[in-house]
Amino acid sequence: MINEQIRDKEVRVIGEDGEQLGIMSSKDALKLAKEAELDLIKIAPTAKPPVCKIVDYGKYRYEQVRKEKEAKKKQKTIDIKEIRFSPNIDTNDLNTKINQARKFLTKGDKVKVSIRFRGRELAHTEIGIDILNNFAEKLEDVAVVEKPAKVEGRSMVMFLAEKR
Repeated sequence: MINEQIRDKEVRVIGEDGEQLGIMSSKDALKLAKEAELDLIKIAPTAKPPVCKIVDYGKYRYEQVRKEKEAKKKQKTIDIKEIRFSPNIDTNDLNTKINQARKFLTKGDKVKVSIRFRGRELAHTEIGIDILNNFAEKLEDVAVVEKPAKVEGRSMVMFLAEKR
């Protein structure tokens, strides 16, 4: 809230160069801001009494936007990479998939490991559980199981995350 939008009876005022001007009525604070040809901005509405600052509103908004952009740059987005195979996968193929998952995990991504069951393979879900447990066991030096193996329709899914 800025200038006339501030309806509180009393506010704590901070001057343009950061010094405390004390607690005063919002009308007096607004008058001080107008004399300095600046705006009165409420920066801490939940405080008792609310804290207002005398600054140039355009410059203040610019600083806020710049701070938000800097915070966004520093954020790390975590992607979920998926690795799929069937229950009758060979050991060498499985090792290739394990190496791929290891690469994803070291980059900081999460890995969704899924096994697709077709036809009668669905009757032998214990084979899928064994494969997924073996998969997680071979990656236990770099990964932890975030969600254990569970059947979803015609596939079995397990999530792995990087070890902290």
